[in-house]
Amino acid sequence: MTLPEFGSGKQEWRKHLVSRRKAVPAEVREAEAQALARSAAALAWRAATVCAYVPVGSEPGSLALLDELRSAGRRVLLPVVTGAAPLDWGVYFGEDSLVPGPHGLREPSGLRLGPNAVANADAALVPALAVDQRGVRLGRGAGHYDRSLAGVSGVPLIAVVRDEELVDLLPGEPHDVRMTAALTPGGGLVTLSGM
Repeated sequence: MTLPEFGSGKQEWRKHLVSRRKAVPAEVREAEAQALARSAAALAWRAATVCAYVPVGSEPGSLALLDELRSAGRRVLLPVVTGAAPLDWGVYFGEDSLVPGPHGLREPSGLRLGPNAVANADAALVPALAVDQRGVRLGRGAGHYDRSLAGVSGVPLIAVVRDEELVDLLPGEPHDVRMTAALTPGGGLVTLSGM
């Protein structure tokens, strides 16, 4: 799907996409979250350790997705924001193991595994406002994930987006870390071309 043209500015895209997400009714977000959780079961057979995230606001996903991975016997790692980047990682043991982080995110309360934990994962679910067919991901703009994933190789990087947020083309920059796949409510796991 192609979104309306906004020129080459990432900020214009971010503003539009955030606005669109906020307009999605709660019942639609819930249905999409359930579909993503079901799709996580298909992902689970491929990965013993999955880096993921706790959705904030209107971000796609849910704790049910994380719990689905855990129920399948997978180790789930969640990011811990320690500053500008890279992200640190901790193990998710269920909703009761989450505590409010200093940046308004819910983070695992236990032992920190260090920034290199993501390099040893079997897959990483990455929050995104949109991703294009080439794997260019548009995040919120802080750069945490681009800096944290820059040295990671061989780990499938999967942008989690709504169906209409998988687009034909986004503005990209040389430092953008390319995603290898997208996870969407309607399409499940979609391999991206990387071209």
